[in-house]
Amino acid sequence: MALGVAVTAVVQAVLGGIGLVVAGVPLAGFLTALMFVLAVAQIGAGPVLLLAVAWLYWSGDRWTAMAFLVWALFVISIDNVLRPLLIKRGADLPLVLIFAGVIGGLLAFGVVGLFVGPVVLAVAYTELSAWVSADAQERDDSSAAT
Repeated sequence: MALGVAVTAVVQAVLGGIGLVVAGVPLAGFLTALMFVLAVAQIGAGPVLLLAVAWLYWSGDRWTAMAFLVWALFVISIDNVLRPLLIKRGADLPLVLIFAGVIGGLLAFGVVGLFVGPVVLAVAYTELSAWVSADAQERDDSSAAT
């Protein structure tokens, strides 16, 4: 779980920072570090990137601002795809279950639920799978004995 959050934060910060440099936004290094901190805190790079888009529009560079807006939306959306995939690599669970855990945990417990939700569903899924396989094993044993 922590690997998914950390790697996603690094990827978002690096891609966002590249976009900031290419777009010519001042203080790109500081803003990149801020995006990393916000991504680790589960807020994401969105606030920094959207403020940079607003600054580009305000400075009068509309074409760069529109191109950067498309890039910013791409970088923001990476969070929704990359984190569950990385979490899935660390656990042998269905991807739908991880998505449900992340979203349900977020709705039920807030930011802490991003961690609690997948863990609760993973434990419940593992216990249910063990129970079903044990029941199937008992049925096989009883049918072999007769």
